[in-house]
Amino acid sequence: MVPAQLPLAEYQTLPAGELFARTTAAKRTLGKRVLVLGHNYQRDEVIEHADFRGDSLMLAKLAAQHAERPFIVFCGVHFMAETADILSRSNQTVILPDLAAGCSMADMAAIEQVEHCWEALGRLLPVEEVVMPAVYVNSAAVLKAFCGERGGITCTSSNARAVMEWCWARREKILFFPDEHLGRNTANRMGVPREQMIVWDPYMPNGGQTADAIRRARLILWKGHCSVHQMFQPAHVDYFRKQYPAGRVIVHPECHEDVVNKADLVGSTEFIIKTVSAAAPGTVWAVGTELNLVNRLKREQPDKKVFFLSSTVCQCATMFRIDAPHLCWAMENLAEGHVVNHIVVPEDEKAWAKIALDRMMAIS
Repeated sequence: MVPAQLPLAEYQTLPAGELFARTTAAKRTLGKRVLVLGHNYQRDEVIEHADFRGDSLMLAKLAAQHAERPFIVFCGVHFMAETADILSRSNQTVILPDLAAGCSMADMAAIEQVEHCWEALGRLLPVEEVVMPAVYVNSAAVLKAFCGERGGITCTSSNARAVMEWCWARREKILFFPDEHLGRNTANRMGVPREQMIVWDPYMPNGGQTADAIRRARLILWKGHCSVHQMFQPAHVDYFRKQYPAGRVIVHPECHEDVVNKADLVGSTEFIIKTVSAAAPGTVWAVGTELNLVNRLKREQPDKKVFFLSSTVCQCATMFRIDAPHLCWAMENLAEGHVVNHIVVPEDEKAWAKIALDRMMAIS
């Protein structure tokens, strides 16, 4: 396997037009042997080469559905490529154009911290009997495997409620990680009292909680967040409403609850895309999610007014690492018979992680 190091002088100095032409030529050479997947948050010069675009789980499923394509070039972040490797067929190779494309939220729950939390809970409770681990798909494969091995499950931003209902039908408590906002917003909409929710801080003894608080809690939220979605503030909603009283605010459930509570609609990236796309011409929208997606909506829905909810420009910095030079480099190497940045989840992790994913897909 070719070392995962982009030749800076060769690729990063190429004009945009040449990068497009060379990537297109490499894709043409590969033909039906390659499937290029682009997450909704990718920049335009990457997404234009994608065979499919969507959220991470949908794209991973598409990889598995196209078993005739032996090479999957996943334009997203590391955990997404891992999920594609977990769900894909044994004859398929998953490639991430830049290994530095990670996720700050996923990194907020290291496996060692989660295991320590589980052990700490086990000193107070019969943890395997009363606590159900539930992990957001925006997480490393090893965390999905942790849940799968302990009877737990994964969730997405669109099925978090169904997953929580599944968990509580089986055990008294849920350990939900790594995003506290998705967990809290989902529980709020389910009518769970605030006193039944606590936040586990992995950097504090016992998560910063008393033994009594842990015993009373039904939902243990991990102290983690998405840096992009946490940027939105209630003041941004208030300002938009002053400017456009008839406008509507739609946000992602990874936003802080104070923003979610002020929004008109809350949902996943796919929900946001479908809702704005189906809206009546002339309607005005403020969208609280990643900037590349909002700008693409703005261009593709010219009969509506679409605004980024915040006045501050903010892209997903790690998602933004997949750029035209990295994609061109990965595709040209592949066309020449070299695989760069092959994403491989260890077999034991893959097996348990798939169990957690399968449990989720069975109830979705």
